[in-house]
Amino acid sequence: MTIAPTHLDHLTQRELEQALWAAANALRGPVDPGDFKAYVFPVLFYKWISDVYDYHHEQALDDLGDDWSQELEDEDYQTFTIPDGSHWDDTYEITKNTGAALNKALVAIQEANPGKLAGVFGDVNWANTERIPENALRSLLKVFHNPKITLDPAHVSGDMLGSAYEYLLREFAEASGKKAGEFFTPRHVVHLLVKILDPQPGHSVCDPACGSAGMLVETVEAVKEAGGNPRSLFLYGQEQNLTTAGIARMNLYLHGLEDFEIKRGDTFREPKLLDQAGKLRKFDVVIANPPFSLDSWPSDKWAKDPYKRALGGIVPPAKNGDWAWIQHMLSVMKDGTGRVGVIMPHGVLFRGGREAEMRQWVVEKNKLEAVIGLPNNLFYSTSIPVCLLIFRASKPEERDGKVLFIDARAKFIPGKNQNTLSDKDVKAIDAAYKRGVDIDGEGGLNLRLVDHAEIQENGYDLNIGRYIQTETRAEADVDAALAALREAQEAMDVARAALDLRLKEAGFDA
Repeated sequence: MTIAPTHLDHLTQRELEQALWAAANALRGPVDPGDFKAYVFPVLFYKWISDVYDYHHEQALDDLGDDWSQELEDEDYQTFTIPDGSHWDDTYEITKNTGAALNKALVAIQEANPGKLAGVFGDVNWANTERIPENALRSLLKVFHNPKITLDPAHVSGDMLGSAYEYLLREFAEASGKKAGEFFTPRHVVHLLVKILDPQPGHSVCDPACGSAGMLVETVEAVKEAGGNPRSLFLYGQEQNLTTAGIARMNLYLHGLEDFEIKRGDTFREPKLLDQAGKLRKFDVVIANPPFSLDSWPSDKWAKDPYKRALGGIVPPAKNGDWAWIQHMLSVMKDGTGRVGVIMPHGVLFRGGREAEMRQWVVEKNKLEAVIGLPNNLFYSTSIPVCLLIFRASKPEERDGKVLFIDARAKFIPGKNQNTLSDKDVKAIDAAYKRGVDIDGEGGLNLRLVDHAEIQENGYDLNIGRYIQTETRAEADVDAALAALREAQEAMDVARAALDLRLKEAGFDA
């Protein structure tokens, strides 16, 4: 049952966010800021489960009176089961070897809720005092034990808690720097992509590289904002990293969602979002910001992929999995109504070889609807320019045999570390995609609908500068060269960092 909050005057949104950030700061020193999320989110979720359990327990006692039984309460009131001795208060009272007690409680809760919470708390060994000293753990728990930090529906609304969780994700991304790319996509970019894909009530939505589930949460918010029923959505995600997969599930639960599937595993090697026949499940909306330019994807097995994702018989380059992600997403796009939105580096637009073959395939099969160039430096994980690629199973008649190119590079607000898209920018880019016009009329957007024949003449090069009329061919070539240079420089930086790490592990000083 759902019970509305009764008194939300205990904490303001800002106070709640400050309290949660204080929990992270309790770890500062012994724990690297890039690892805060692995410790703070499980403790937050544990406190939330316990507080909500207590709240519903009191409701059950009030409602049932003499008819109360634990069985009735569990069936009609409780979302999760908390075994005896595993409640937050039980763990907090243990002041020696607290980490071991916390380990025991979290394992017990996961085992008592196998279909909902298996693996949700990640793989932190709380008893390892070298990773998290006893005093740091006690300080973390103490922040949440403050009576004012009561996370039940009477004290904190679902929207407040969800927003606070997003706040922490953003702060942890700031602290993680380039490591943030594995779990966090800036919300203004997510907002734009979801707005373009326009999810509707009842749709199935999948993110095959879901990170912290920001794309799925934004889908819910978009349907809610439009007046639809967000609980009618069918949400699916897959994430390889155990900690990040747990963060994704916590994120959805804390946003008030219960009906979703987040699978942990390698989407290339073992896709887990399958139908009853064991085939790839199909979705109305497929959306993702996958890892860029993976060089460890299973290209050697792609030609014989049992799910037949090597579309057109084309195997993308072994050292770059960008088009393999696109192939997977197109393979799970529902016929007729399906659409795909994916964030990619500009290299996918012009690199040669088998990537050029895939560009030809998506154009000739009439699946590619739009290429949207975004501003530089929007992401924590990379400073290179990125683009949105929009695909449709069935394009509208006016775009049949054409591709819409949008240059939105000038649409941003400069920032100290990252640039951002304002709400006005998002609205303008979305209107350019849906209506084919620049609603600002300020020259900040350039767009053009291009026939497939012209793309063929250009050797299926999709570099935006080749098709926007205000750009010259020479400028297009420069754009491609600069994008390629930036990608190469970032790849070199990653390789150099890996080499330095191996040298240090081998006992060589840098």
